Amino acid sequence: MTNPLLAACPAPARSTDRLLLGHGSGGQLMAELLRDVIAPHLAAPIEDAAVVPFAGGEAVLSTDGFVVTPRFFPGGDIGSLAVYGTVNDLAMRGAEPVALCLAYLLEEGLDVAELHAVTASVAAAARTVGVPVVTGDTKVVGRGAADGIYLTTTGLGRRLPGADVSAVRGAPGDVVLLSGPIGSHGSAILSVREGLGFEADITSDSQPLHGLVAAMIAAGGPDVHALRDPTRGGLASALNELAAASGVGIDIEEAAVPVPPAVAAACELLGLDVLHVANEGCLVALVAAGAADRVLAAMRSRPEGARARVIGDVVAGPVGRVTARTLVGSRRIVDMLVGEQLPRIC
Repeated sequence: MTNPLLAACPAPARSTDRLLLGHGSGGQLMAELLRDVIAPHLAAPIEDAAVVPFAGGEAVLSTDGFVVTPRFFPGGDIGSLAVYGTVNDLAMRGAEPVALCLAYLLEEGLDVAELHAVTASVAAAARTVGVPVVTGDTKVVGRGAADGIYLTTTGLGRRLPGADVSAVRGAPGDVVLLSGPIGSHGSAILSVREGLGFEADITSDSQPLHGLVAAMIAAGGPDVHALRDPTRGGLASALNELAAASGVGIDIEEAAVPVPPAVAAACELLGLDVLHVANEGCLVALVAAGAADRVLAAMRSRPEGARARVIGDVVAGPVGRVTARTLVGSRRIVDMLVGEQLPRIC
């Protein structure tokens, strides 16, 4: 007999003519928006950053918007998040950061002290990374037209020697490496916003990853095939994006994916799949099997990758499918996030 409660809970409604919050989730709706609406007009790339050839080398360019709520959370804030997020997008193409641009969209009535605090955090994060903020823009809109502060950052990077990193380079036989525990960022944001009381146990993992990537490239060179930082949509969406772009399948071992106990408890309480929860300080890599041990050792030599581990393998197919071996030995399909699990997390 069908459970009437389950029968009354439909899949998230999809709109073809109006945007939903889920279109910004990093999951299936966002993938469809990019594929069906934006890419046909702009030939938009599938990468978070683009390689731009120029005389004497390769530049890497990325831009991103940040609308996190709340703006201050355990382990970070919208200012440091904007710097680290953009630096990490550059790093996912094997680049070191050279310069940042910063644009503010501010709502009338914002407390100027908060703007001071956010800007000071941007400056501190930029000093941590060692990259200057060289230009920008400021706009103020009327009350109700924004949510206090929106930030947009553009990053310019220089591709590291020997790097050949792209989402399309994953190949059967590659090893899947994860740099550290997942789920902390999204769980920290949710706890503060909803008053769930996990703040003492969970802090965001927000941090720059360019140093970690440099160590990986130095150890593996072009054998580091693909990198992704699993932000919106979590690890599940990042793996699905890599599998689809490279035309491969990916198998992971669920028990091998590190999850902090407090995050696991929060996800169990709230009914969340931790593979869909956002991260801001870890990466997943597809690395040729012959170089995997060297790259893993290089990752573990860095504080950002001290808990790196092998979590799976790249297989020939089914193309675009990600599967996980569960704790009880069965297999399940790991889909991208559908709808909006956690709005405004980055």
